[in-house]
Amino acid sequence: MKLYERLAREIEDLIAQGVFRHGDRIPSVRQASQHRQISITTVLHAYMLLESKGIIESRPQSGYFVRLPASMGGNTGGKIETELRTSEPIAVSAQVDVSRLVLSTLRSIGSGSAIPLGSPYPDPKLFPSDKISRYGSAIVRRKSQWGVTDELPPGNPELIRQITRRYLENGEPVDPNEIVVTVGATEALNLCLQAVAKPGDTVAVESPTYYAMLHAIERMGMRAIEVATHPSEGIDLGALSSILDTTRIAACMVMPNFQNPLGFQMPEEKKRELVELLARHHVPLIESDVYHELYFGESHPRSLKSFDTHGLVLHCASFSKSLTSAYRIGWAMAGRFHEQVEKLKFLNTLTTPSIPQLAIAEYLKNDGYEHHLRRVRKVYAQQANLMTATVKRFFPEGTRTSHPMGGYVLWVELPPAVDSMRLYQLALDNGITIGPGYMFSAANSYRNFIRLNYSYTWSPEIEGALITLGKLVAACMAVSRA
Repeated sequence: MKLYERLAREIEDLIAQGVFRHGDRIPSVRQASQHRQISITTVLHAYMLLESKGIIESRPQSGYFVRLPASMGGNTGGKIETELRTSEPIAVSAQVDVSRLVLSTLRSIGSGSAIPLGSPYPDPKLFPSDKISRYGSAIVRRKSQWGVTDELPPGNPELIRQITRRYLENGEPVDPNEIVVTVGATEALNLCLQAVAKPGDTVAVESPTYYAMLHAIERMGMRAIEVATHPSEGIDLGALSSILDTTRIAACMVMPNFQNPLGFQMPEEKKRELVELLARHHVPLIESDVYHELYFGESHPRSLKSFDTHGLVLHCASFSKSLTSAYRIGWAMAGRFHEQVEKLKFLNTLTTPSIPQLAIAEYLKNDGYEHHLRRVRKVYAQQANLMTATVKRFFPEGTRTSHPMGGYVLWVELPPAVDSMRLYQLALDNGITIGPGYMFSAANSYRNFIRLNYSYTWSPEIEGALITLGKLVAACMAVSRA
């Protein structure tokens, strides 16, 4: 039995013996850590285990309290609401103008030594960067006598072969002739959107949506229409169907697996229904699947591409979130739009650097990519639980969180009185970065939301930053009431 499981069992036994009764406050995380000479992380793991069983509950700014399940004679009512609700954006198309906000925010996040809770990037310490760099250096030395040339579209044949094999290992056979290697998934998204829509067109997106999709729409002079999205099941198919019946939609852009910022995994049947719905309306579906390898469950999630029988799904992915963010290598599989995407790749950037492609191909061929991924998934799953529990413990009542099924970001709804841009500035003043909700909508729909990154190794500094952030949220609420 692990240390946190032993602690959880001891507390459960004390509750069963009547030492702690329904409604009693159990020792705080810090008290339990000090009295038992164990780490705060271990105590949090134990308390999360008890909370998952419904035996205790966290109350913001108060601590953990006994909450006996019905099977033990307890009252299961009165739990503080922490579940996110389905978004309800105004269903009108809007001109997109979020790039300046995102740029200024990312500059702040990327500068100095602030704690990177707002970073969009995974912790590079978990990646085998040195090993991939050694492959790159060896390739440069080997090719120096002939000169190193970049790869014309579709990309390096060996990398394409390794990507194809990876899909096959995950139970999704793909056509290698459909793969076009790109400079990260962002270029893949831009190429795919450019292939299916033109300036002035309207594109449907989830709400909230990842700002890279809004950037692509803004860059090409298009309009975005935000569709209601369930926090654990994804885009509302009923709402999307109504929009398709009344509005000309040039394309739909979604993230079905571990969506940024909500973290959900769309149920398989809903994925099928989404693909079929858009096929009936002859609307191309652009899928960003950059987090598909970072699942917390037992099996690899299926892509929208795997349900496509009409060639209307344009699938985009990359290695930036799962293997290395230093080498920006992504790819697109664009179905019936393949030739157009390949042509646009050539017209836009001509080539993709060959050394990163070859280095990643060598790693995929020779090293334990799956072993690396299992380690990363385990770390992310643990840290997602730790961050969620800490937010519930230290943020004011009325705070709600997403429940990520993969990836490395947590979406947090704060009480309505809190403005995330004001909180963003206060957090920066305290050496902490956050992602303000304004970045995830073209219509400023998420004023009191923030996105947090849990990929960085859990530490007293991370925990302290979250506790400070909770106090800043409370301070914002106090100012608004004054």
